[in-house]
Amino acid sequence: MSAGREDVPWPTVAAILAIARFCEPSSELHIEDTWYRRTALDDLVGVAAEQVHTDRLYAGLDALLVHKEAIERHLKARLGDLFDLKYELLFYDVTSTYFEGQCLGNPMANRGYSRDSRPDCPQVCIGLVVTTDGMPLGYEVFDGNTGDSTTVEQIVEAMEAKYGRADRVWVMDRGMVSEANLAFIRGRGGSYLVGTPKAMLRQFEQYLVEKDWHEVQAGVEVKLVPGPDGQETFILARSADRREKERAMHERFVGRLEEGLKKLAASAASGRLKDAGEAHRRLGRLQERYWRAAGALEVLIAPLAEPQGQARLLMTWTRPKRWGEWAALSEGCYLLRTNLTETDPATLWKRYIQLTEAEWAFRIAKDELAIRPVWHQTAGRVKGHILVCFLAYAMWKTLAQWMRGAGLGDAPRTVLEEFARVKSGDVVLATRMANGQPGKTLRLRCVTSPDEGQKVLLSRLGLTLPQRLRRVDDIAQM
Repeated sequence: MSAGREDVPWPTVAAILAIARFCEPSSELHIEDTWYRRTALDDLVGVAAEQVHTDRLYAGLDALLVHKEAIERHLKARLGDLFDLKYELLFYDVTSTYFEGQCLGNPMANRGYSRDSRPDCPQVCIGLVVTTDGMPLGYEVFDGNTGDSTTVEQIVEAMEAKYGRADRVWVMDRGMVSEANLAFIRGRGGSYLVGTPKAMLRQFEQYLVEKDWHEVQAGVEVKLVPGPDGQETFILARSADRREKERAMHERFVGRLEEGLKKLAASAASGRLKDAGEAHRRLGRLQERYWRAAGALEVLIAPLAEPQGQARLLMTWTRPKRWGEWAALSEGCYLLRTNLTETDPATLWKRYIQLTEAEWAFRIAKDELAIRPVWHQTAGRVKGHILVCFLAYAMWKTLAQWMRGAGLGDAPRTVLEEFARVKSGDVVLATRMANGQPGKTLRLRCVTSPDEGQKVLLSRLGLTLPQRLRRVDDIAQM
């Protein structure tokens, strides 16, 4: 970002926004009222606290947004040099972030599937591409009611336009999968490793009962299965922990469904429920609520030929043996598909599991960097806010990699909180003139000495704190 005739250069404003989001994420108003005045940025970037206000910060978002693509390219090159990153395997996932307010001035804000459990709020969707280490490569913002699978073509074209097509392997979860998307990637000479809908498991039922499984880690087994057309390979995986979780879920939902059916049957037996159409509608709502167990009970609702007391309907249900057998066989199992020529199922499975890096990126953005809720009400400001969060995430992952290399783990928040206790203060010195008369009073802004724990962290990270930040303007003698 080039500096112009503005009082505070836009690159400096952008730096303040990104640093604030990284260190103590909150609103621009919080930066103005509270945060900036408690930091040493006045000394470090040379911008006085009274020059940091919401109008300037909002304008900084606008000035920053136009450089999004250049920033992404710079980060790719810079992070690649720092950490020797590989870009052949790309992980793509989509999340959403919601707004406070109606957002009438933002056509992108719509209600859709909310990952934040806030379907009552308008939202936008964010598609993020990361490397195997979780380093950000790029992102796009979509309307809040956009389906995940409809974003794939746009994100693939955007990444290829910036970085080329060569040797890209796309790893995505089952929400991105459609036959059209996979054909699109194959048509561009690309490769993929993706999850599949649970229902697709039934096509491979015979392989689930066979014994040729390979253990890839404790409690997880995989096997390769040929695709029906010979162009793809499928990877069956089953997890003991996942099996126990799904079994418990099935038991819980079956129990709740049966309890609901008992209440429905009691209502029919008492004569309160007489209409068969209404009974079927109530049954449908019950099965929708407990959809995981909808096939576990076969329900019959029939009018009685002769009324039995007040009852006009008869409700009965049974447990089909086939559903229970399939549930026991498929619990804990999932299916992946790929057009890669790799024949080791363990390698393919481990590549797919690295998709959690993209999921962790969203958790960091939401929990540590407070990307939600969004308070801005126009599309441009919202995109600027998301770009600042993207920059803060890049800083977060950089510090995490730095810490990992220093043997300090990879939890930047702990280090940030520790260094936040380092303070700066003014040393005031009285002076005398040559004739012995009192002179001006000098004030030097100095940094407090770190404690032993902080010294260890600084040493491991190869950092040295300055003893003095700057000399403050002389204070006139009172």
